Amino acid sequence: MDGKHTLARITVGGEHFEILVKPDQALQFKLGQLSDISKTLVSQDIYTDSGKGLRASEEKLKKAFGSSEAYKIAETILRRGELQLTTEQRRGLVEEKRKQIVNFITRNCIDPRTGAPHPPLRIEQAMNQIRLVIDPFKSGDEQAKDVIEALRPILPLRIESLRIAVKIPPEYAPKAIGMVKEFGAVSREEWQSDGSWIAVVEMPAGLHTSFLERLGKVTQGNYQTRILK
Repeated sequence: MDGKHTLARITVGGEHFEILVKPDQALQFKLGQLSDISKTLVSQDIYTDSGKGLRASEEKLKKAFGSSEAYKIAETILRRGELQLTTEQRRGLVEEKRKQIVNFITRNCIDPRTGAPHPPLRIEQAMNQIRLVIDPFKSGDEQAKDVIEALRPILPLRIESLRIAVKIPPEYAPKAIGMVKEFGAVSREEWQSDGSWIAVVEMPAGLHTSFLERLGKVTQGNYQTRILK
């Protein structure tokens, strides 16, 4: 890319689609900081291969997106697809997530030998010793669990955790179950006679706020939780 534009792309039903976008505005849109999709686009063209100038046919667009309306399709591509970041953007996002991960470990883990938290500098030095791939778009708190597991061979860590009872109504349960299990280990689960799903999930204490936010979005606020002793 020439710095004035970059790509956002998605694959739907085996078909590849691309749009040309302005790097800064597209990132703001992806992060929820900009709502007007038109401000992100270099053009309204939807491509199958922008490098070759190949535009997607109306038939392919309707089959993949149920529409041929450019703004609607561009919004789907940018929200659900992959945004090609500039080097500077990626560096900034990765550094931000790295700080979040260090902060999470400092808040939620202790050295089992001393019962005290590890200093942030010690955690950063240990992270430099492992092969660490940080997702620039995934929250640092969610990525911290995998980082902790990777650090344990070189840095003794014990997570301070919570056990949380969850109840989800039947209309949201199928979609919510997978999300719940992403956050922690489910030690008990059961379907109620009315179709509701109840479970007990154990997770790092620092994930509690992120967990409630994600659960609220998936269930539109229709859920019950209780921290267990």
